[in-house]
Amino acid sequence: VRGRRDGAGATGRRRGDHGVNEPTHDFNALPAPDARVALIAICASPVWASKVTAGRPYPDMEALCAAADAALDALPDSEIALALAGHPRIGERSRHASSAREQAAVLTASAETLAALAEGNAEYERRFGHVYLVAAAGRGPDELLAILRSRLDNPPDVERLVLRGELAAINRLRLRTAFAPDDAAAAKMAR
Repeated sequence: VRGRRDGAGATGRRRGDHGVNEPTHDFNALPAPDARVALIAICASPVWASKVTAGRPYPDMEALCAAADAALDALPDSEIALALAGHPRIGERSRHASSAREQAAVLTASAETLAALAEGNAEYERRFGHVYLVAAAGRGPDELLAILRSRLDNPPDVERLVLRGELAAINRLRLRTAFAPDDAAAAKMAR
């Protein structure tokens, strides 16, 4: 393949050609304002959405997710608060399609478990000052309640790190769901 006149390598792609079959192709092709809107639907931080949009084009989903993680890591707490505002409490119905899909298993919870989640959410918010956030996709209500109870014992600085890790996991799942649905299904199954 070396020396091909068309400049393509072993994959048949030219350097810098990310191909229409790459999951990130449609995202890369969006006008910047549209890409930003799509990203704000994934994570409600405008700064995060702007940073990820500015990093385009992404050669593949792994590069997009890595850039999303790096942008999240660089956010100040004020932007994390904006991101959290886009997430409902665990156990509450959501009008946001992503949250509703991710928390679908909670709908199967007993009244007792839902009451315990509501009580735990309130205690968490009193202790840490923000909504309890967990990557809920593929997890049942009892598991989500157990995670909530265990995190109530975290010191605030530890919980802040756990929270950012959960937000990153949710963002990656939502990016895959939005731009590479087959990858998202595989990631959910691997949990």
